[in-house]
Amino acid sequence: MELALLYSGGKDSSLAALVLDEFYDLTLVTATFGLTDDWQHARSAAEALGFPFETVDLDPTIAKEAVDRMAEDGYPRNGIQQVHDHALETVAALDVAAIADGTRRDDRVPNVSRATAQSIEDRYDVDYIAPLSGFGRHAVDQLVEAIFEVEVGPSEEVEKADYEDELRTLLTDRHGIEAVAEVFPAHEQTYVHGRRDP
Repeated sequence: MELALLYSGGKDSSLAALVLDEFYDLTLVTATFGLTDDWQHARSAAEALGFPFETVDLDPTIAKEAVDRMAEDGYPRNGIQQVHDHALETVAALDVAAIADGTRRDDRVPNVSRATAQSIEDRYDVDYIAPLSGFGRHAVDQLVEAIFEVEVGPSEEVEKADYEDELRTLLTDRHGIEAVAEVFPAHEQTYVHGRRDP
């Protein structure tokens, strides 16, 4: 069965790929608004892990709505959730039997409620799978340390193909550079470079 996994090149989606690889014909998919070329980092990570890779285009109006909402809210949660939901629906429209993402049990955002998952499954006739939904951050970090070569650093310095980079770019364009610091809290990002030698 073919499965499309939303993929950023980070530790969570990379670990999700390894979990799902035993059961599905897996393609790693990065959804992009076309605002940056950061998706190329995800392609490099996918190639290093040995998985097929492709991109899908997202609706730019969703990005504009999301960053305007973030600027109004003063935090990124609702905007990122809006983008993630749109990305899941975009990938669900592909000709695949299942879709997945790297959301963990303790993720505040993005997350996928049972109702949202069921709605996507019913409307697109796909299975939605969250292979890390039983894993907390500590468990993921331990597995990642044992399996992957990873670059870790501040979110504004580590290039990764998640929504945040494109949303930061658009937020700067629409609301000024100071809006990025006001909306996005400082946190670390990861970028997977490949598997560790056994």
